[in-house]
Amino acid sequence: MTLKDIALRNLRRRKGKALFVLIGLMIGITSMVTFMTLVETLTHDINTKMEKYGANILITPQTENLSLTYGGLSMGGLSFELQEILQKDLEKIKTIKNAANVAAIGPMVLGPVKLKEKKVLLAGMDFKVSHFLRPWWKIQGEKPDKEGLLVGAEAARILKLKPQDRLEINGSRLKVQGLLEQTGSQDDQMIFAPLATAQIVLGKEGRISMAEVTALCSGCPIEEMVTQISGVLPKANVMAIKQVVKGRMAALEHFQNLAYGLSALVILVGGLVVLVTMMSSVRERTSEIGIFRAIGFRRSHVFRIVLLEAGILSALAGALGYLTGMGVSRMALPLLTESHHIMLNYNPAIAGGALGLAVFLGLLASIYPALMAARLDPNEALRAL
Repeated sequence: MTLKDIALRNLRRRKGKALFVLIGLMIGITSMVTFMTLVETLTHDINTKMEKYGANILITPQTENLSLTYGGLSMGGLSFELQEILQKDLEKIKTIKNAANVAAIGPMVLGPVKLKEKKVLLAGMDFKVSHFLRPWWKIQGEKPDKEGLLVGAEAARILKLKPQDRLEINGSRLKVQGLLEQTGSQDDQMIFAPLATAQIVLGKEGRISMAEVTALCSGCPIEEMVTQISGVLPKANVMAIKQVVKGRMAALEHFQNLAYGLSALVILVGGLVVLVTMMSSVRERTSEIGIFRAIGFRRSHVFRIVLLEAGILSALAGALGYLTGMGVSRMALPLLTESHHIMLNYNPAIAGGALGLAVFLGLLASIYPALMAARLDPNEALRAL
């Protein structure tokens, strides 16, 4: 009979204490896996959304005027008396240090036009990069070509426009080629045209009203890129559009710190449960250990039997704790995010870490009880019979 067989028989004979050790460690590992999986999944979700968010750097002309809007309500009417940026100046962005991180540059020209006795905002943009700048857009029809228009949902409703309608705007004959589905933003009330076409209609050839820049990755140094772009475009205001993302990341960081703290506390309690239970088990088995020593078992053999029992229980607790933690994470995820389509991030490192931590903690907490069992005097132990 091997030491492993003895350890397994002891666990089967003392199922209550074995179950107590198993549950104590399992709760700690479950908590750690749940917290770490949720933090990693939510972080990955925010990073993915940031990459799909569209433009995250905005370039606008400098102005000496103060804003006359509050809460989306304009107090000064529609005004486009801003200074403008020369379109050719945007080429300087390709010379900045982090130019490789720029996924797309979207120049835009804006101006009011009159259609069917109503004023509407015309926006000229580069539709070749619109999937970077407006990844959430859904278009009925097709993107406009040189003489085409894309009409926002609200503008189409008010102006009673549909695909293939032809319009004359400031002497240019244009055709509605697509309708923009509802976005819930100002885009719904606008009309879009290719940049060159809109510049001609508005009489702003070679000039733009603003530009949007999309960084290539979620971890790009946005602040540094803003500084670099400001350096090559000194007459423009350059700002980062990521306040919401930064707020969510800050909240997630606080949640992460809290999660790690709670995990450490629960795991510590689990370790104490193992320590107390194993010490109690050793005291109950004093006579049994005395018999082992009397028939020739060495101290090292007794020590290894106790550690084998703890190791088997700890490995089982690690595996069950990981599976339970993933199940709890799956149930808790919808409560922490508004999206119901987020997939859990299965990280093999967390699985390996859970198993390794459970075994390490179980063995560490069992060293003292194992030493106590190995140091028992066989004569004193046999007297307990």
